[in-house]
Amino acid sequence: MPTHHIAVLPGDGIGPEIVAEAVKVLQRLSKDGLDLQLEFADVGGAAYAKHGHPLPEATLALAKKADAVLFGAVGDWKYDNLERHLRPEQAILGLRKHLGLFANLRPAICYAELAAASSLKPELVGGLDILIVRELTGDIYFGQPRGRRTASDGHFPGSEEGFDTMRYSRPEIERIAHVAFQAARKRGKKVTSVDKANVLETSQLWREVVTQVAQQYPDVQLDHMYVDNAAMQLVKAPKSFDVIVTGNLFGDILSDEAAMLTGSIGMLPSASLDANNKGLFEPSHGSAPDIAGQGVANPLATILSAAMLLRYSLGQPQAADRIGAAVQRVLADGLRTPDIYAPGTTKVGTAQMGDAVVRAMG
Repeated sequence: MPTHHIAVLPGDGIGPEIVAEAVKVLQRLSKDGLDLQLEFADVGGAAYAKHGHPLPEATLALAKKADAVLFGAVGDWKYDNLERHLRPEQAILGLRKHLGLFANLRPAICYAELAAASSLKPELVGGLDILIVRELTGDIYFGQPRGRRTASDGHFPGSEEGFDTMRYSRPEIERIAHVAFQAARKRGKKVTSVDKANVLETSQLWREVVTQVAQQYPDVQLDHMYVDNAAMQLVKAPKSFDVIVTGNLFGDILSDEAAMLTGSIGMLPSASLDANNKGLFEPSHGSAPDIAGQGVANPLATILSAAMLLRYSLGQPQAADRIGAAVQRVLADGLRTPDIYAPGTTKVGTAQMGDAVVRAMG
């Protein structure tokens, strides 16, 4: 059996706490014969504090040589006044860029046991299972030119203005569309492409290209939806979606909206993949420095991210299924961290939840 090398980057805030529980789960799999080699490194604010940069060269080198990256979270208010290129969040952007992670997969699954925790009626979200496929390395977040200047035209010439450039190329759209259609083939065989083609040139190209790629997948249904309508439909009829594919900006917003339909963003994993399915796997939530060190953070999103790591990058679907089943068993047993606690259930801490998942793995 080959050795699988995993770079573990805990990061800031609750990152080290939640990653520690995912590591327990991976170590349990190692005891059962799966050859996993875990190497740890600093990232984000923790890396800046020790090395003067949020993504040190040694951390980047480890991430590049690993088969997959398990990532915690980055960010802390005490670093808010740093120059942009030194802020903790630049670490994740740098990893996406240097590793070529263009496809972000964010499942929004509402477990039956947590349907009552959603902000929507249980009948709207019970059994919810959406996969959002977000293009990750293009769009307005990376488009050039960008900056601040004195306006020479527009409504207020001579005033200070900020500007960003939204742009996509045909190959960028094609490759993310293929990811979405291939994922849909393994699910409900339906893709909803989200854009703003009634206003944006970028979205008009997006819609044209996605439609053309769809011709290679005659077994998958494609529909198109403007982003404002998609935001509304996610609240009105979320179970009408299967796979949503969209650009970086719209995906950033819609994936967080979908996350909250499930009851807690603390339950949702994510994967960011390159063209060969090597990826970075992290919880969808942030570093939550306000609760760091209190032992109350929900580790399940990170544990489920480890399951995605096994499935997508290491080719170990049975191990991934084993983790998923253990998480469901723990929820069925009534264990809850504070973010998903309800009367009649048992409130537990971060480490207790991780230990429970390990026990449930059998």
